[in-house]
Amino acid sequence: MNNQCILKKILIAPLDWGLGHATRCIPLISYFLSLNCEVTIAASPASKALLQKEFPSLQFLNLNSYNIVYSRKKRWMPFKILLQTPKILRAVNEEHEWLKNLLTTLHFDAIISDNRYGFFSEKAFSVFITHQLLVRTSLNLTKRFVRKQTYKRINKFNECWVPDFEGNLNIAGGLSHPKKLPKIPVKYIGMLSRFKPKAHANNVYKYLIIISGPEPQRTIFEEKVFAFAKSSKEKILIVRGKPEEKNSIKENFNCTIYNHLTTEELEDVFNASEFIISRCGYTSVMEILSLQKKSILIPTPGQTEQEYLAKHLMAQSWCYTFSQDEDFSSQFLKAHQFKYNLPGINTRHYETILKDFVSAL
Repeated sequence: MNNQCILKKILIAPLDWGLGHATRCIPLISYFLSLNCEVTIAASPASKALLQKEFPSLQFLNLNSYNIVYSRKKRWMPFKILLQTPKILRAVNEEHEWLKNLLTTLHFDAIISDNRYGFFSEKAFSVFITHQLLVRTSLNLTKRFVRKQTYKRINKFNECWVPDFEGNLNIAGGLSHPKKLPKIPVKYIGMLSRFKPKAHANNVYKYLIIISGPEPQRTIFEEKVFAFAKSSKEKILIVRGKPEEKNSIKENFNCTIYNHLTTEELEDVFNASEFIISRCGYTSVMEILSLQKKSILIPTPGQTEQEYLAKHLMAQSWCYTFSQDEDFSSQFLKAHQFKYNLPGINTRHYETILKDFVSAL
């Protein structure tokens, strides 16, 4: 082992808009640990609950949640988010002050921020992780302003890591490949996935359905999923995405329901399912593609990033997608007839980037 890798101290902080940011940090944390780094995780309650199940021996620091609330109606979503802009900016400033105070007593060689814009410091090499360099907004008047402000904040970091691939074979399209990049170095680190495909795995379930996302849309999605499952004769497994709740197993009609599954358990059921149904969160997409699974992606209404990503992936025949207000049963039948053309992608590209990064600290 290279001595430069030993005892390098890394602080990792994922955003808490859903669990995807915390989830995609799992392979990064695991690989940093394999390089003999000392990893500390700063997270808000739901993300902390998830990551503590994966890394119970690591040190955790408590961060406040952004507490973003989504609209029940798609047309009001942009205005709902816009009204919360002062709260978001306040949270960014507060987390930056929190970090400044923390660094008066603790030392870190590097800070890895997954979409937390305030999580940077001159006292440690600061990395910002995002797949959305081009932030999409449905309000035309705000597009140029949002892009300018996004880069202004990203440029306060030392480096930007994009979990995608360079070139035409990519996952996020224009989101991760804008015409103009930030001023700081941008590295495309490849796909981040906790999972590995298992050879000759049998399809035990027709559908694995993952519930996730912010309220109230998460519960609306869950209600529609339960209604479909009740009417379906297929074997279904539902994971509610509630790591903070007791993980009791429920058997309803033809379906099994869990509040939460560990990475190892999820890897097993992903491999054992013919179709994966989920939101079009970027982390979910990476994990589905890493296993070469057929997917049905249902974007959170009004979440422009997910809506764009779903259309981009379907145009490449990498997924099937439809909107939440459409009939689930009829759309699932169409997904069965859809011609998938799933790509072969290197799932371990990020390891080279991280190894070189730690060696250079």
